[in-house]
Amino acid sequence: MPSLKIIPFEPQYARNFLDLNTIWIEKYFHVEQKDKELLEDCEKNIINKGGFIFFAKYDETIVGCFCFIKLTDKCFELGKMAVDENYQGLKIGQKLLNYAIEHAKAHNWKQIILYTSAKLPIAQHIYKKAGFNEVVIGDNLDYARSELKMELNL
Repeated sequence: MPSLKIIPFEPQYARNFLDLNTIWIEKYFHVEQKDKELLEDCEKNIINKGGFIFFAKYDETIVGCFCFIKLTDKCFELGKMAVDENYQGLKIGQKLLNYAIEHAKAHNWKQIILYTSAKLPIAQHIYKKAGFNEVVIGDNLDYARSELKMELNL
């Protein structure tokens, strides 16, 4: 039986992070400048700034990912969550999200925020099911595609 492990960032997986995210972004939107910054040098622009990247490893294949971008010591933005289309329907996205929430709680964070789009109803459903609530989105957004802001108070 195949096994799913969630593993932390290692430099050899940087290309997986780029590829997994580029595929879904191009399917629904277009790659924006902020995407390029985060995806093309994820170690410099996420990890080295106090953030985290995790991967879903199904048997020996990287099939999903997400990151936490540090906003403050107790508040992080959840982003760049992607699951390879060939592995969708196996609840990998839900497992990644549950792992993210447990990671945040283990580090005594106060809040996780995220931005999403009405074009991604399955993602919205998963976030709401996990306890995220929609809040006022505000201005000065990093992405044109951001239509909804959600937060989870821990």
